[in-house]
Amino acid sequence: MPLMSSLARVLDQGNRLEAVEYYRGRSGMRSRAGYARRTMVVAVLAFAALVASGCETGSSVVADPSSLAAMTAQRALRSAAADRALEDRILALDPERITAADVRNTLTRAPAPQIMLVHGGIIGVYLAMVSTGQFLTAMGYPENRIRHPGDGRWSHSCYENSAQLAGLLAWYYERDGLRPMMIGHSQGGVQAVKVLHELAGQFDKSLRVWNPYTDAAEKRTSIVDPLTGRERPVVGVSASYVSGLDSGGIMMILPNQWKMLDKLRKIPNTAVEFTGYTIGVDFWPWPIPGFEGSAPFQSSGTAKIRNVILPATYDHVDAPHIAALADIHAARAWIDAYHPDNVMPPLPEESGDMAIVWAADIWYSIKKHWTLEAQRLVRARRERDLKPAESH
Repeated sequence: MPLMSSLARVLDQGNRLEAVEYYRGRSGMRSRAGYARRTMVVAVLAFAALVASGCETGSSVVADPSSLAAMTAQRALRSAAADRALEDRILALDPERITAADVRNTLTRAPAPQIMLVHGGIIGVYLAMVSTGQFLTAMGYPENRIRHPGDGRWSHSCYENSAQLAGLLAWYYERDGLRPMMIGHSQGGVQAVKVLHELAGQFDKSLRVWNPYTDAAEKRTSIVDPLTGRERPVVGVSASYVSGLDSGGIMMILPNQWKMLDKLRKIPNTAVEFTGYTIGVDFWPWPIPGFEGSAPFQSSGTAKIRNVILPATYDHVDAPHIAALADIHAARAWIDAYHPDNVMPPLPEESGDMAIVWAADIWYSIKKHWTLEAQRLVRARRERDLKPAESH
């Protein structure tokens, strides 16, 4: 088994009891400081293992290319929406101003892009991204568009091969006709940006499609674009929305991040929009000599970039643990009303120390790009339906 796969298993599954006890510690059972000490020991051991064995390794390729690629692509286009009235409602939505009623009455019936959550590298931190996924589903996002279709997991590890994740993203696009989204936390945010650079062809000239059901590469480096019906390489496929929460700084000392030392803050064209979140005062993403730290993210092409500073009271490890917000009436109302350009009322006291600003901002962006991708698919479907008439 490749080193990175083994390391991911150790870090993500090796001490789940300890992680569960940590989250119970929110009520006093375990101290956050004690957990931090244990996780720092694990990080040091992981670093030593990585130094000893080098960086990411490749994966074997199975000789099982998808002979149904074109059929899959066309099915994605046909299944956009058979209901003309629903299509009209989708097209009438204002992506910047999506209300809870819009989600409930229209978007939950519309096609939804796959969301790829990417968690950080500390043992047990995957639980926080599970919480993020549960928050999104409670707000109305389809659970089957967050969970991995092969094994049902909520999030990917930051130690997974970035070329595989890029190939998987292309597989989702071919299946759905909707450009996926990625949400990363800590090293997971670094990994999300690395996937964008993979898709931009900055590490390899070609990428293989990654099948989530076989968990292996297909013997092809292209997909059939469901919106055009034409074959296109995996390199060049884009994500609609990508974000990174508190990513960079000291975590860049790990060898699996070395190839990102000069790339983390430069977002290529393979993202339509990227949001970089930084907690106001946080040790983890602080810059150190020779590494990109908390500098603003910048576009190296056409990607739209937002840099958001979050309250300094948020905890780096615990910030994505936001599922409970959807069950607090005042917090949910605040989140539903949120817009980055709005002057918002004071934060509801019931939200406590949970990262409600981050929760509201990612939900705003997800609703926006959910709408934009659904509209893009409906327009492509209608354009396709007009072509036979235009040819006469």
